[in-house]
Amino acid sequence: MKGMIDISGKKEVPREAVAAGSIFLGESSMRAIRSGEVRKGDVLMAARIAAIQAVKATPDMLAFCHPLPIEGVEVDFDDLGEGFECRCMVKARYRTGVEMEALTGVSLALLTIWDMVKYLEKDDDGQYPGTRIADIRVVSKRKGD
Repeated sequence: MKGMIDISGKKEVPREAVAAGSIFLGESSMRAIRSGEVRKGDVLMAARIAAIQAVKATPDMLAFCHPLPIEGVEVDFDDLGEGFECRCMVKARYRTGVEMEALTGVSLALLTIWDMVKYLEKDDDGQYPGTRIADIRVVSKRKGD
């Protein structure tokens, strides 16, 4: 039978994963974010909250992902000049890793940024020629003490 992997025989150990990804935006969006003038509000705070919510909701979105007791989430942003890099660190003590949670956190943070500035990113045809999300990846993972 196929389905969710049986982890009942595995030992609970500390787990940590860090994922990262970037979003590239136009100058007007970057200016508005830096100056706090985006119509929807504080972009990076909203993206941080979205990332944390996404980490906790990962098993609801990924059918074969185990629900696990998240013990900590940290979300940081680096200004790249032409966009932002998001890093999401997730910790849990459990029988399976937290990479999917970290990747989901980064993805939703970057999508939230895009959503909040899309009115500034659209061209005259309503397209997003310069906006892109890139390089979503697991930077590191750790298992055990």
